[in-house]
Amino acid sequence: MQRFISFGIAMLKLLDGVRVISFNHFHAGPMAAQMLADLGADVIAVEPIDGAFHRNWAVANRFVGGQSVNHLTTGRNKRSLSIDMKSEAGRALARQLVARADVVMENFRPGAMARLGLGYEQVRDANPRVIYASASGYGGSGPYAARPGQDLLLQALSGLAARTGRADGPPTPVGPVIVDQHAATIYVMSILAALFNRERTGDGRLVEVSLLQAAIDLQTESLTAWLNGARSDSPRGAEGLASWFSQGAYGIHATADGHMAISMATPDALKRVLDDPALDAFTNDMGFSHREEITRAVARRIAQKTTAEWLDILRDSDVWHAPVQDYDDLQADPQLQHLGTFQNAESGTGEAVTFVMHPARYDGQAPGVARVPQALGAQTDEILDELGYTREQIDSFKAKGVVRSVDDTPSSTAH
Repeated sequence: MQRFISFGIAMLKLLDGVRVISFNHFHAGPMAAQMLADLGADVIAVEPIDGAFHRNWAVANRFVGGQSVNHLTTGRNKRSLSIDMKSEAGRALARQLVARADVVMENFRPGAMARLGLGYEQVRDANPRVIYASASGYGGSGPYAARPGQDLLLQALSGLAARTGRADGPPTPVGPVIVDQHAATIYVMSILAALFNRERTGDGRLVEVSLLQAAIDLQTESLTAWLNGARSDSPRGAEGLASWFSQGAYGIHATADGHMAISMATPDALKRVLDDPALDAFTNDMGFSHREEITRAVARRIAQKTTAEWLDILRDSDVWHAPVQDYDDLQADPQLQHLGTFQNAESGTGEAVTFVMHPARYDGQAPGVARVPQALGAQTDEILDELGYTREQIDSFKAKGVVRSVDDTPSSTAH
């Protein structure tokens, strides 16, 4: 049973009429497809008979009513089609889909789609105007092409982990999957650029993105500085500095009852607000050259008052600052509430769930949820009907295991 929901926000149709076939799994690919769906594209998520990886595996091993939180993260506003791609009949159905698509997306290892008869050249022959978008760990060719690509591995390989953490500690990975998430954004940007170009030229195009380049792109500012001569004694920030290239006090500091971030601030501004004689020796041109001494002094002073006290003192100052909030604090944050960042809804299986919404607005309007993440194969019948198959043919496909619909999908895929 399909469940549709409205949050009182009209659905945006910026990509109305764009048909996207998504052969994506894990996170970056499904997330990119969801962003396109949020903007009104008709996204058909093609999954195996037993469901894609992200439907059957969950971070923190968390399932809600049988739906993995990973599927809840990336599954909204899509239609679900379940096909046995190992069968010739299933591959034939997939070829029909891509022949009518505006965009074909996939994030399997290089060569996997070609072995199914669905590689770029094969799809382009049937559909010359197609935007074929491929995401991989390391790119479609090269010495690393066959390696498994995963967020933590890319943080390690790209220098991101080496440049994160304290100087007196080890290389530190960023907890959330920021490489995957950034790759998803690049994936969407590239697809939209190719679609725009096609509207002008009529030409389809192959788009390729990689987690490796996404990880590098996250570090453009600091890496450009390093490539052009900037150096440091440690790859990570000393004395609690947030990074090796930071000026004095730029970092997270303990207060009497929590932590807060001190960002952009000159030594003069720090002197005026913190009222600490230890800072009197530093002039504005010493913010970087004496960064460790400044940071030690600021850290000692910040520890003497509570977070609330410092927020009151710093509110109208020239010292940029913020309290350190954890996940439990975010739903009560007034700015996030104003932006509608989190929305509550009823899942496809009837449970209360909370979504992290699309991160942009258009004419002041944020995309809503037209379709909550669907059960595996929820739209199989209607999509095959659109392809011109009769009821008898669809039933025959199901009987032979070529496709699966919601009627014969177990209610839970949790293990």
